[in-house]
Formats: sequence, C-alpha cells, structure tokens
Amino acid sequence: MMPSIRKPLRDATSRRSDAQLVRESLDDPDRFDEVFTRHVQAIFVFACARVGPDHAQDVVAETFIAAFRSRSRYAPSATSARPWLYGIAANTLRRHHEHETRWLRRFASDSAGVVDDYDRSVDRVDADRAAPKLARAIATLSTDERDVLLMHVLGEMTHAQIADALGIRRGTAKSRLSRGRARLRALLPELIDEPTRDDQS
Repeated sequence: MMPSIRKPLRDATSRRSDAQLVRESLDDPDRFDEVFTRHVQAIFVFACARVGPDHAQDVVAETFIAAFRSRSRYAPSATSARPWLYGIAANTLRRHHEHETRWLRRFASDSAGVVDDYDRSVDRVDADRAAPKLARAIATLSTDERDVLLMHVLGEMTHAQIADALGIRRGTAKSRLSRGRARLRALLPELIDEPTRDDQS
C-alpha cells in the first residue's frame, strides 16, 4: 500500500497529463509514482494474459524499471503513457517466451471441470468452459499477432496507438490484428465476432 504521505502528491498531480508527470520526474523522481499508479493494473492484466499471474509481477516490475530508466526519451507529444508502457511490456515479454509458452499450454490443458457453485451465472460458466479453448487458439498465434491482439482487446488500443507502442506502421498493426482475428475465428467461430466499424480506428 502506498504510504499516506504520498497522497497529497497524488492529489496535486492527478490532473496532470502523463507527459507532464514524466517530464517533471526528470527533476523529481517521485513524480513517476503517479504514472505507475495510473497504469500498473492495465500492464499487469496484459502480462497476466501472456505469462500467468506467477510471472506477471516480474514482467510489470521490469517494465516500470525500464520505463523509469528511459523516461528522458519519452515523447512530449504523447499525453498518455499507456501505449509507451505497453510497448516496453511487449519487449519485456519477449524475454519471458518460455514462461509464456508454458503458461498457455498449461492453461489450455486445464479442464473447466464440473461447476459446483450453482449461484454462478450462465455467462460465467460459459466463459469458464471457453477459456481453455481460447488459450489453445491464442497459443497458435505468432508473438507479433499476440502482442497486437491483446493490446487491442485488453488495452482497448487503436491501430495507431498499437503502432506507436510497438514502433511499427499503422498498416502493419492493422494487418497483424486482422490475421490474428482471422486465425482465432477459424478455430473458434462461436467465440470470435466479426470486426465492427469501431474496430477499424
């Protein structure tokens, strides 16, 4: 838990953009705490989907350490640090490839089992049964396709934001997402919907 002494700092910086906080952190490193607080959950969810909860914390720690050390190169025009952090996390995850492969295989092989809790909703039961299938399908994607797909789905990032995060062209991000979706849709037509107009941004 964050010490109470830091609360005034968070309150005072809560209205500042990430770009402002990163810039100010060059002189006052404590300013970076707010960037961490704003985005740590999103980066953890992204990492957890790739390597599981046991290794996700390591990925998150490495991501924010790398971000802090490279903050002098942060683009001032990027008001949100999330795409930048996703890009660093994606690079970090490449060093955890063995953990990722092991996690996806283990998750995919787990049986959904018998649901004993009759208070659980039908939607949750369906999700539990679908999860191993989805993990198996995601495991068939290339690392590049997986990066883009999870940034789009979990991070709710646009093609432009993904391209910026990964240092690739917008068209490349769009084509990787399209290929990844097509592959998942071929394997799981009952789970993967056709892309909507909102997904084309």
